[in-house]
Amino acid sequence: MAFEATKRELGELYTFFRLLADGKVSLGTPQVRKDEAKCWPIAMVQREEHDGTRRYYIEQENVRIVSGTVEKTGTFTVADKEEQNIPREDFGGAAEVILELLKTTAGSDTIEVPEGLEGFLDAINIYDLEAKTEDRTDFSVAFWHAEAPLTGFNVRCRLSTMNPLLDGGRTANLKLEQSGIKFATPTVNKINALPESPTEVTERMLMIERLGGVLKYSDVADRVFRCNLLMIDLHFPRMLAEMVRMMHLDGISRVSELTERIKEINPLKIKDELINKHAFYEFKMKQFLLALALGMRPAKIYNGTDSAVEGVLLVNAEGEVLCYHKSERQVFADFLYRNTRFEKGSVDKDKYGFLEKENGVYYFKLNVKIGLTKK
Repeated sequence: MAFEATKRELGELYTFFRLLADGKVSLGTPQVRKDEAKCWPIAMVQREEHDGTRRYYIEQENVRIVSGTVEKTGTFTVADKEEQNIPREDFGGAAEVILELLKTTAGSDTIEVPEGLEGFLDAINIYDLEAKTEDRTDFSVAFWHAEAPLTGFNVRCRLSTMNPLLDGGRTANLKLEQSGIKFATPTVNKINALPESPTEVTERMLMIERLGGVLKYSDVADRVFRCNLLMIDLHFPRMLAEMVRMMHLDGISRVSELTERIKEINPLKIKDELINKHAFYEFKMKQFLLALALGMRPAKIYNGTDSAVEGVLLVNAEGEVLCYHKSERQVFADFLYRNTRFEKGSVDKDKYGFLEKENGVYYFKLNVKIGLTKK
């Protein structure tokens, strides 16, 4: 009996199969194209399944699948070791089937998996379409030779919905203090009672302004996220708050475009030389995006050390898999800067977009959510 899978699950599976079939991956450019001069050979891919670790060794014609328990040394315990040999072209064929499904299935985010693909998944014992790992990697890759250190990757596919780089929920809220005029309780209730809509946060902010109120950056709601942002720069939270405010008020979402506006407004009141010659605002934003891509999370203490995630494998609209790795730091940073946007989280779930009273002062929270663009 056929089963359904989400496009995101199939996007990860497509990437995995494509790497096994090709035995290599091209590095990406900031413009999301192949760098024709840089292609890294893949010797082995390690993936977690419900019953343990699997290693997929890429050989001349076949993929040798070794299943079992991995010790801390990185080797399998002999007692649990099992092997399979599957032709590489079979993985290529499965990848093409998935790509066709992703490209041609419109509307619903779930797709019915055809029997042929289901049979192949059963044959190679894949039951978890999205790998479940504790270190937030989707799978790990050994480049050049099978004994090379493993490199952990996150997978993003432009043919499906993509997990955001920053989706901290209510821990990623920024607080704006409401001043300018003291609102009576009925006025506050009227502002907060504006109907639910895609622009409700914008409408409340505009109503506050019309009634003589001023919203000025005050603080980061969560102390851990505050400290994480201060690691980028002591003034970075204020810069970020201005970008989120402009996203709501001006309808601009791309990080690169918002950064250009920030340069004009200059909320940190820094010198022109620092803005234009040293590209201060761009540099700080790129630092932040790299930190997010390599493991910074709002509710976890960040000390500048990268996590197990060392890069991103991105499937573009044509189905090409592109590799962005921290060893190519400038390219990775430029890619993130050009291809990320601010997004709107759920107002109810993330608890923002309303006037709330704390210690006699009204605050208006904005939420920070950042994801990769579709194009």
